Amino acid sequence: MTFEKNSFLAQQLKLGNEKAYDFLMNSYYQKLCGYAHTLTNNRDLTEDIVQSVFVEIWTNKKNINPDYSIKNYLYKSVYNEFIDQYRKNKPVVNLEKKYLEALDLVIENEQRDISDLIKLLDIEIQNLPPKCRRIFLLNKKEGLTHIEISEFLNISIKTIEGHMTRAFKTLSYKLGDKAETIFFLVFDFKNQISPLSLKMK
Repeated sequence: MTFEKNSFLAQQLKLGNEKAYDFLMNSYYQKLCGYAHTLTNNRDLTEDIVQSVFVEIWTNKKNINPDYSIKNYLYKSVYNEFIDQYRKNKPVVNLEKKYLEALDLVIENEQRDISDLIKLLDIEIQNLPPKCRRIFLLNKKEGLTHIEISEFLNISIKTIEGHMTRAFKTLSYKLGDKAETIFFLVFDFKNQISPLSLKMK
């Protein structure tokens, strides 16, 4: 018995076939964890999200539509669970509607594409000139403000702004028309703590 065909797998899941469920887990668990981690940057939350999705699928297996791509459904469910978790921790007003709509479109139709773009972003960040890369990562990954970076590196705020502008122009060119969405997804959804703030505590 093979579950490779989408419609057959869906039918077997609807019937409560545990082997079909095991096949689903074995085929997609790690892939979904990898995808969820690009959203959360948190291993524990990543596993919680993916596990919740699989529990939900089994609990509501009778509602599975054999005509709908299970793969798309899984990725979409992970995204929805991530948004639910995010909303529990931050006011919905902080999520700008245009970004949510853009993310929804990308996640629903281009799961592989967005993962590739995030990988490309990481590569292109590493390709930035050393000083430019360091300033960009201090701001976007470590969460330091321009003032904090200025004090930390002993350089002017104007210099920092110049490097940040250069970094965004370079990365936007490499990422194309989805650059704004990827920047929001990778940087704005993450809880960031400034290392300087920790030192002052």
